[in-house]
Amino acid sequence: MKAVRNDHYTYRVTWSEDDQEYVGLCTEFPSLSWLSSSPEAALRGIRGVVADVVADMKQSREPIPEPLASRKFSGKFMVRVPPEVHRDLTVEAAEAGVSLNRLATVKLAH
Repeated sequence: MKAVRNDHYTYRVTWSEDDQEYVGLCTEFPSLSWLSSSPEAALRGIRGVVADVVADMKQSREPIPEPLASRKFSGKFMVRVPPEVHRDLTVEAAEAGVSLNRLATVKLAH
């Protein structure tokens, strides 16, 4: 099993209007957060919490989430849309002279 590095997780800091503080978050651990008066301290705090949780998970031999940055993606996913949206997109793609896949890719990228 490959060792998981805490610094490879996806962290972000945002302002919490409700708490009137910055909140540090980790995408791979959505239940964890850290509040602080500065964004730098919020980042340090969430990184510390994640490190502690990962250490506890290792000790208890629980599965540890793989960092998003380390995951391999196929580039494929299915999206269900109402039939009228499917029809409208197909018409738009045909009028543009591109495949429906190409049109969807362009729309999703923006």
